Amino acid sequence: MSERLSVFKTYKLFVGGKFPRSESGRVYEVTDSKGKWLANAPLSSRKDARDAVVAARKAFGGWSGATAYNRGQVLYRVAEMLEGRRDQFVAEVADAEGLSKAKAAAQVDAAIDRWVWYAGWTDKISQVVGGTNPVAGPFFNVSSPEPTGVVAVLAPQESSFLGLVSVIAPVIATGNTVIVVASEKAPLPALSLGEVLATSDVPGGVVNILSGKAAEISPSLAAHQDVNAIDLAGADAELAKALEFAAADNLKRVVRPQAVDFSADPGTDRLTAFLETKTVWHPTGSLGAGGSSY
Repeated sequence: MSERLSVFKTYKLFVGGKFPRSESGRVYEVTDSKGKWLANAPLSSRKDARDAVVAARKAFGGWSGATAYNRGQVLYRVAEMLEGRRDQFVAEVADAEGLSKAKAAAQVDAAIDRWVWYAGWTDKISQVVGGTNPVAGPFFNVSSPEPTGVVAVLAPQESSFLGLVSVIAPVIATGNTVIVVASEKAPLPALSLGEVLATSDVPGGVVNILSGKAAEISPSLAAHQDVNAIDLAGADAELAKALEFAAADNLKRVVRPQAVDFSADPGTDRLTAFLETKTVWHPTGSLGAGGSSY
């Protein structure tokens, strides 16, 4: 029996539910922690970033209009699909971060559990940050959270998978759509996540994943007039400052980079970071001579 040739995996972007190559045709070499070649990843261009924004905006109406319960079901389905491909992600995370198989498995398990955790929050966060407000006068008002819109995210550079999931899941759990710039040096787990999302129930365009140089791609996202918010988790201090200036042009919400232990309980900070509060006022009226009101 002749020896089989190796079948190398072709990694592609994930935009609008499809898997395009970069429109520039460029790729760059991805290596492991010891410098061994792993794969060629697409080197995204500014045009790829603009295409991702178009896809995210197109998907926003349907995703934000879905019930919170339905979004929770979809996020749980992602966890199911990841569980079935656990071994693949353990190998990719081990290569990407130079971890032992046991430590990589712990990272992947935590990432799967994080999808489940955020799935449970989709129909509960409104009860935490919304509610009726005490007012003086013949009226009442109710505040409720609504998604901010299209969110750009610079994924953490060091935590290629758990950190990635920790910044994507809360954004889409609350009804936003997202464009993610994957870790530049370790993009393969992010690109493989696109394959999982495509075979889950996540509508095309809700999550869009780009790989390449953050310094090249992110300025066009920060300055884009149809991007409503940006999470700078994976930006260094110099890049973050430049992106904040660019984001100010259309008053984007900005989450500044900070030291985060992604293995810890994530809390609700990233859930509430990309929510707007809508308050509705309603008059009350008297019913009958007794003056009772509703």
